[in-house]
Amino acid sequence: MSATTFRPGDDGYASGTAGFQTGFALAPERVVGATDDGDVRAAVAYAAARGLSVGVEATGHGRPGTADGGVLISTRRMDSVHVDPERRTARIGAGATWGQVIEAAAPHGLAPLNGSSPGVGAVSYTLGGGLGVLAREFGYAADHVRSLDLVTADGVLRHVAADSEPELFWALRGGGHRLGVVTALETGLVAVQRLYGGSIAFDGGSGDTAADVLRRYLEWTRTVPDALTSSLSALTLPDIPQVPGPMRGRYVVSVRVAYTGSAAEGERLVAPLREVAPALADSLREMPYTDSHTIHSDPPFPHAYYGDSAVLGELGAEVAVRMLELTGPKAPMMTVVQLNHLGGALARQPAVPNAVPYRDAGFLLRLLSPLDGTDVAAVRALYAEVAGVLEGTALGRLLNFSFGGGDRTEGFHGPRTRERLAGLVSRHDPASLFGGAYGVSRDAR
Repeated sequence: MSATTFRPGDDGYASGTAGFQTGFALAPERVVGATDDGDVRAAVAYAAARGLSVGVEATGHGRPGTADGGVLISTRRMDSVHVDPERRTARIGAGATWGQVIEAAAPHGLAPLNGSSPGVGAVSYTLGGGLGVLAREFGYAADHVRSLDLVTADGVLRHVAADSEPELFWALRGGGHRLGVVTALETGLVAVQRLYGGSIAFDGGSGDTAADVLRRYLEWTRTVPDALTSSLSALTLPDIPQVPGPMRGRYVVSVRVAYTGSAAEGERLVAPLREVAPALADSLREMPYTDSHTIHSDPPFPHAYYGDSAVLGELGAEVAVRMLELTGPKAPMMTVVQLNHLGGALARQPAVPNAVPYRDAGFLLRLLSPLDGTDVAAVRALYAEVAGVLEGTALGRLLNFSFGGGDRTEGFHGPRTRERLAGLVSRHDPASLFGGAYGVSRDAR
C-alpha cells in the first residue's frame, strides 16, 4: 500500500487511532491513512486477503468496533469539497467535516443539511440518515444524496446512483457503513443564507420549571410550521469558567430553534415559550447560516462519553416528565437529554426511497453521559430504566446517536429493512468484512 500505514508501537499509531470520542479506544492491527480511492481499495484488499475486519473513521465521533484487531481506514485526509453552484450540489470527500462544507457553500448562497456540530464528518453523518438543523423543512441529509463512490469488499470501486446501482443506492442512504467504504458522495444543497435561531434557557432546578417547560414545549410543537426545527435539552452544567455565569452549576432546560422564515414571524412563534418562566439566557436572533452551529454550541473538544437514542412514536407529557426526573439532578451521573421534534419533511420518503427508518416518529430522545470517572455499567442501568418508562412508545434507535463502542446493534431498522440490508450484505460482503447488517447475526446470514 502506498498510503501512510501504522502498526501498534509505531510513531503515529496513537494519533491515527485517536478520535473525538475518547471513551472507547481502538486497537487495530493496522491503521491506513488513506488519501484517495486507490489507498482505500488497497486497504480493503489487504484486509480481505488476511481475513481481517475493516473499520472506517473520519473524525471519530462514533467509533467503529470492527476496527479492533483488523484494519482501520482513516479517511480524514480525504477532505476535499467541491460546490457546483449551478446544480446546487456539493461533492464531499469521506474525511470532510460539515464545517468545511458550510464554508464552501456559503459564498454561493447555499447550505448543506448539516447537523448541529461543524466538526462531525459529513459523509458518515449522511450514511446514518443525518438529522440536521433544518430537518423538518428539508428532511434527512440522506434524502438529498445524488450519488456515492463505494469500495466494496471485493476491492471494486463502484459509482452508486439510482440508475446504476439502485439497491446499493437505497441501502447506503440510511444503512450506514456496513456495505463498504464510501470515499465520496454528491449531495444537493438548499438555498438558505440566513435563519432565525438560537436558544432560550431556563433554570430547571427552580420549582416545577423543568416540567412546565417540557409540557409547554410538547404542546408548542403541535402548532409550529414545517419550516421550524427545534429540540429541547436538559442537563446540569458544570461550575467552570467556560460556562456563562448565570448558568454555571445549574440544571438548565433549553429550547433550541432554527427557522427559515422572517425574524418577526420567528418572534411570534416563540412567544409562548417565553411565557413559561423568566429566562436565564435568550440567544434567539437572525443570523447568517454560517453561525448555525451556535444554536446548539456542541463541545468542540474530544472527550469520553456514552450515548444512545430512542425514536418515539408519540410522547405523552407525564411520560416525558418522568424521563426528565430520572435523568435530572438526582440521577447517579450527569446525563445530557435532547428531545428532537420530528415530523414535517422527515415523515416523507424522497422521490427515490432510501433506508432511513421510522419516518412516522414524532420525537427522537437522545441521552449522553460523560464517562470521566463514571462506570459504563451504571450508565447503561440508568438508560435501561428510562427505556422502561418509554416502553410502548419507543420504535427503535438511530445509527448516528449510538455512542457505546458498538455494544448494541439491535433496533436500528425495522424488520423488512433489516432483512433487505442483510440480503445486500450477503451478496456484497459474504465474509462480513465490514461487520454485517445491523441486528443480524453472522449465523442468520
